[in-house]
Amino acid sequence: MRLRWPVLRYGLPALSAVSSGVLTGAMLFIGLSVAPWARSLPAAEFNAWIWSYGPSMRHVLVPMGLLATLLALAASAFSRDASAGCRTRLMLAALCLMTPSLLRLAGIEPIDPALADSAMLTRREEVALVDREILWHWLRTSLDLTALLVTMSALRLREKDRMDRLKRFFSPHLADLIVRGGDEDPLKSHRREVTVVFLDLRDFTAFAESAEPEEVMGVLREYHAEIGPLVLESEGTLERFTGDGMMIFFNDPLPVANASERAVRMAVAMRARVDALRAEWRRRGFELHLGVGIAQGPAMLGAIGFEGRWDYGAIGTVTNTAARLCAEALPGQVLVSTRVLADVESIVLAEAVGELSLKGLSRPVPAFNVVGLRGPAPPPSRGTR
Repeated sequence: MRLRWPVLRYGLPALSAVSSGVLTGAMLFIGLSVAPWARSLPAAEFNAWIWSYGPSMRHVLVPMGLLATLLALAASAFSRDASAGCRTRLMLAALCLMTPSLLRLAGIEPIDPALADSAMLTRREEVALVDREILWHWLRTSLDLTALLVTMSALRLREKDRMDRLKRFFSPHLADLIVRGGDEDPLKSHRREVTVVFLDLRDFTAFAESAEPEEVMGVLREYHAEIGPLVLESEGTLERFTGDGMMIFFNDPLPVANASERAVRMAVAMRARVDALRAEWRRRGFELHLGVGIAQGPAMLGAIGFEGRWDYGAIGTVTNTAARLCAEALPGQVLVSTRVLADVESIVLAEAVGELSLKGLSRPVPAFNVVGLRGPAPPPSRGTR
């Protein structure tokens, strides 16, 4: 059964490294502080102190070492679903924390208990004992510090893995907002003015009926590989794939000041990319064209679905309008509504196609075909909420 408590999955290795590190750091501080004083003691007093200090510290350090080891191993076990890089880092942290315990099991200790019953030590041997004890604490501190740094690196990598997985299903901007959290939940239903883009390939259904499934999938991969990056470059939010179709909207969750312009420039660039692909498709015996519909208006946006499966979507007349414009577009056309044209009239060459009676809408909708652009794209500029 997968552990669902992030505080355990993420906190165990950090707790392990910090607790062990703090303890050994404290022991090191004590050792360094008392070393000059201890070396000034007479031989008998020094021996009495060293034999009382070593065994008593062992009673504390051994349980803490075992606890650190158990926490590190538990953290590694709970991270089985993480990436290989994350698990490797956690295993390295566990190894660092386990090393002192392994050394003790191997009989390597800072103070050899057998010396307690030996004859009086010489001054040189006494100094060597103190130096060895301090070196032992330096070793523990270095291992614990390494474990802490490696653990933090593993947690950062795990967060990156989580972000990468989210970006496979959400736009990068939405994934970033979900991970960062904050006062404003992007998945909560909210109303906003958006520009919606629908697009699909004309005659794709007929092509899919006659072509082999492998060839259909190959065409879709080529198509998506060409137009997908344009969505990211334009900072649009990809709501859904529908085979050869896509729905993209602008101004949510990332607000932008020129949503309609971004949408139109993206659509024109997509048309150019598909035109470049069509030469190869035509050589292989099939003819496909891109059709696009763009509309602007208010919509309700947020998480849509049920527990265990959520999508981020937009609901409103604007989405229906864009979808119907897309359905009416002839091969190669980019049809826009009146509101979209009003926003981009200064940068596009457009021609009126008349009032279209769109399915599901009570009134005819004036539509315009974007023939081309008047000038180069300006540098991107983000708006504010």
